Amino acid sequence: MYATQALTHLVPLAEELDKNKVTPGVLGFIVFAALAVGVWLLMKSMNRHMGRVDFEEGPGPAEPASEESAEPVSAKRK
Repeated sequence: MYATQALTHLVPLAEELDKNKVTPGVLGFIVFAALAVGVWLLMKSMNRHMGRVDFEEGPGPAEPASEESAEPVSAKRK
């Protein structure tokens, strides 16, 4: 009996709504907020990982001065 009484009270409220107007509602807000929190957490994690990177740029590959020193760089390291 309580369910039918609740429905009879909601019917007049439903008639007041504009049927041509579509809104995202609470579910849309919750999804948007969850996406925003997820992006924030990903950016925070990315900044933490980028802070741990220790990168020192070494000298670039030099052009060989003569034909004798034209060996590949990998062969010189051995």
